[in-house]
Amino acid sequence: MVERPASALKELVENAIDAGATRIAVKLSGGGTDLIEVTDDGCGMSPAEMALALERHATSKLPDDEIDQVTTLGFRGEALPSIASVARMTLESRVRGAEGWHRIVDNGAVVSEGPAPLPPGTRVRVEELFARVPARRKFLRSPRAEYAASLDVMKRLAMARPDIAFSVEHDGRKAFHVQGNETGPERVAGLTDRALAENSVAIDFEREGLTLGGVAGLPTFNRGVADHQYLFVNGRPVKDRLLIGALRGAYAEMLARDRHPVVALFLDVPPDQVDVNVHPAKTEVRFRDPALVRGMIVSGLRRALDEAGHRSVQRPSEAALGMWTSETSAPPAPAPQLWDAEPAHAPAPQYNPAPSYNYTSVQDRRPSFSTPPPLARAEPAVQPVPQSVQHPLGVARGQVAKTYIVAEAEDGLVLVDQHAAHERLVLERMRKAMAEGGVASQGLLVPEVVELDEPACDRLEARIAELSEFGLDLERFGPHAMLVRAVPADLGKGDVHALVTDLADELASFDEALSLKEKLDHVAATMACHGSVRAGRVLSVAEMNALLREMEVTPHSGQCNHGRPTWVKLAHGDIEKLFGRK
Repeated sequence: MVERPASALKELVENAIDAGATRIAVKLSGGGTDLIEVTDDGCGMSPAEMALALERHATSKLPDDEIDQVTTLGFRGEALPSIASVARMTLESRVRGAEGWHRIVDNGAVVSEGPAPLPPGTRVRVEELFARVPARRKFLRSPRAEYAASLDVMKRLAMARPDIAFSVEHDGRKAFHVQGNETGPERVAGLTDRALAENSVAIDFEREGLTLGGVAGLPTFNRGVADHQYLFVNGRPVKDRLLIGALRGAYAEMLARDRHPVVALFLDVPPDQVDVNVHPAKTEVRFRDPALVRGMIVSGLRRALDEAGHRSVQRPSEAALGMWTSETSAPPAPAPQLWDAEPAHAPAPQYNPAPSYNYTSVQDRRPSFSTPPPLARAEPAVQPVPQSVQHPLGVARGQVAKTYIVAEAEDGLVLVDQHAAHERLVLERMRKAMAEGGVASQGLLVPEVVELDEPACDRLEARIAELSEFGLDLERFGPHAMLVRAVPADLGKGDVHALVTDLADELASFDEALSLKEKLDHVAATMACHGSVRAGRVLSVAEMNALLREMEVTPHSGQCNHGRPTWVKLAHGDIEKLFGRK
């Protein structure tokens, strides 16, 4: 059944693949509602075969009537008459060594046929889909949404066959073009994210006659939604719930609950071990032994990820690498304090409930040592640390691994995850600002260009006015890019590219009828994550204490936006037990 332009396009392109094409060109207009044109250089059809292909319940793809041995993608005799019954279809084809022929069917009625000049292969042109079926047409989504669905179909089919060259054009503008004879990883990276090639591991696994190949992104190379996960069974793109469960098992404890891996898996199984006819559109399959398939996917992914070892998407910073170099010895200096304590001989600093974080490195303020210093630093006693008895989360005494704040409270020792804590604080600030009329924005000195695929840009462009209320100022910058002019003021110098990419992913999972205010927590949490203090940031004592004070007066600051705790406390009694004093 033809549900939308994307389903008609899928059937036509699958026919071209089954015909042995090495090049497939697609032209769309109006998201596919006005025009779908598929041209291939396959084996073509004779006039008699064209007439038969347009008859109901006719197919040339069933080998010896064994329906469980189907190795092709579709049934040509099922797709063409279904599409021709709800549109104007022009079918042109030519077998090598013969003349070309055309046949025009207008909503089920043959209106013309005869010779046609064209190179060997087939061209199918579908115009005005559902034009005479208004009840069906009114349920189609916007042209942009239909185009996005069609583009997704084409990407999946192109990934499934890296040996075939594909091109897609929409309203006269080229959407993508890939050359033939590519490897699977090259094709997947080219159609998803070029960075995937260097941030992924190859899958090569075999068990009991089943073969699993493909690419899997490193855990640190993840996305905000699960629409970058692809499964191909015997070269057929499918969407299967089994894949979702298997990925959760393979990436367990390596990803946050709201992050999803980028994966493309190619599974080859004997035809009698899988049923491809359980869904009319053949987008779902049923395995004879689903437990075997799930276990194979989990094992194959786990093995590949384990072999990746310590690989990560992000390179170490130059400052981190410089810590491994030896330093020039300096004259002896007084031994440093082990903690970031400051003598309490002046009035305590005033607490600002909404401090402005201007984080600067304190590396230049460290004294020199003739021998390597301990892994702690001392700071000039500019002002005293407030007494711990006054604050539930205590006062900062140091920083561990540039990630965790160590604080002394009246009743014990507090450890704070600086990134998780500040992420929650930024989120709560944005919630409050939205309730009061909007988030303040901060203009960028140099606007930043973020490159995305066209459907992602379309989603962002449609929400520009709403995103501006969150302090994010965007504008369209060509078909495949967005220009960022301002970001929420609370975010500071975050990763603008990652922020916009994640927001585009979030919008893909939203209902178009919902406003972003109705999805406030999702959008604000995404922005807060990119605007919070990162692990690995050196903080001064004053900055650490300001963070602790704001946590004490901020709702929900005990957990981060992902549900993990932001701080833990080790009571004095527990510490005494550790040292055998109790």
